[in-house]
Amino acid sequence: MAGKQLRLFLVDGTPGGLTTLEIVNWTGRLVSGPRSDLAQLLSREGESRRPGVYMLIGDDETAVAGTRLYVGETDEIAGRLKTHHHEVRGKDFWTRVVTITSKDDNLTKGHTRYLESRLCEIAATAQRCTLENGTAPARPPLPEADQSDMETFIEYVQIALPVLGVNVLRSIATRKPQPVKPAEESVSPVFELNVPKRGIAARAQQVDGEFTLLEGSLVATEVRVNERYAASTAAAYSAYRAMQERLVGDGSIRIDGTNGVLTRNVVFSSPCTAGAIVTGRACNGRQAWATASGQTFGAWEEREVGAS
Repeated sequence: MAGKQLRLFLVDGTPGGLTTLEIVNWTGRLVSGPRSDLAQLLSREGESRRPGVYMLIGDDETAVAGTRLYVGETDEIAGRLKTHHHEVRGKDFWTRVVTITSKDDNLTKGHTRYLESRLCEIAATAQRCTLENGTAPARPPLPEADQSDMETFIEYVQIALPVLGVNVLRSIATRKPQPVKPAEESVSPVFELNVPKRGIAARAQQVDGEFTLLEGSLVATEVRVNERYAASTAAAYSAYRAMQERLVGDGSIRIDGTNGVLTRNVVFSSPCTAGAIVTGRACNGRQAWATASGQTFGAWEEREVGAS
């Protein structure tokens, strides 16, 4: 994929505050900020008085991947967000908002409804959150040329959101294969971690810098904890167990007899963490994960790094 030049602006100079994002040669603009900065966002008439799509995001331990999301569309961002802010019931889970508008005022009601429907579909496919919409709204009828324009618009949105720390639309399924050189590949080979005597057989890939455990992997049903562990080791195992229980709780791991079965692709911070969830114990993921030909993850990761 060709490089993209992005323009980020921290409105109040702090990384956790209101942030705008634009991509050179794209008409879209994203504004992201905490709910506590909603008044400041609404005062920005250049974005809040336009039609567009918005995302309400909140942390929730009971949700898939700990994140809850609602996607909406409106003729005027400000009015709709005020309504959501004052709701006593319903969509009161959110702590962060992202607005998506166009700088050229060319988004019509049909366009915003199409974007809302497609973003819901992509979020449901990515399985990185619990979608408050339930099901994606029906796509409105748009001329073929307009649909093509909106799909291109969405591709830019998918590039921009992770830069703002919003990963709910990132998905292996929605990535388009690109004719790139081997050294530039953003998808790794498939790595395996097998423990036959325990019925463990897991598969994973590094995708766009994220270590992703693949759907269908057979994993341990629990993380073992021993009272004789040293304090630091016990803390690590406690964290692994909490993570495993959360994955079972949100349905990402289904307990099936003596094994757990991964029901969706799950992203981990490292191959070591993924390995610990797979095996139920501490794991040197850089050595434990290997391709069918025997290349370890560590060796693959260092393939382009020359000797110092």
